[in-house]
Amino acid sequence: MKTVLSTFDSSYWQARYATGRDGWDAHGITPPLRAYFDQVAVGQQPRILIPGAGRAYEAEYLHHAGFEQVFVADIAPEALQALAERLPAFPKEHLLLEDFFALSNEPPYDLIVEQTFFCALDPALRPAYAQQCARLLRPGGTLMGLLFDTDFGPVTEPPFGGSKEEYREYFAPYFEFKHFETATNSLKPRQGRELFMCLKKVTGHQQ
Repeated sequence: MKTVLSTFDSSYWQARYATGRDGWDAHGITPPLRAYFDQVAVGQQPRILIPGAGRAYEAEYLHHAGFEQVFVADIAPEALQALAERLPAFPKEHLLLEDFFALSNEPPYDLIVEQTFFCALDPALRPAYAQQCARLLRPGGTLMGLLFDTDFGPVTEPPFGGSKEEYREYFAPYFEFKHFETATNSLKPRQGRELFMCLKKVTGHQQ
């Protein structure tokens, strides 16, 4: 699949980390994701991808819980380095310094975790994001995570907001909606402004 380019490139994100403009960083795993992970059977060792992972607290939590097939992808070296420094035991080959839109689907993933990556993309890339998630997942695989259900106003850089109705249009061609409602256990500053989604790739859908 052809790489999709964006003005928010590696240099842009490195600069934001370097200058402390990382207000999206919750400094730990968020309650909705933790609650979901706690009910996933570790014995099955699902192949998990966390794109645009940032400092990847979700990967750290999963690693400590015994999940061995967790992969994190980001275009900013600082983000992956932060996880490697906090968690030296995390497999180096699972740290993917790559463009999400260029990732391979061989082998496909069982679960993709969304946590403040979608809102960091140029909104023009949202249809391509939904399509790429579907391409990377096995038939019946899951896209799970949080989306901001709020309007941040006329901003020119991330984070970008949106609405439940808008998002549904992007994902409907590829996924069955198992859960797509306002999160009930968000962090306090985000309460009432996040959608928790759990979507299943339509069986037999191929890219």
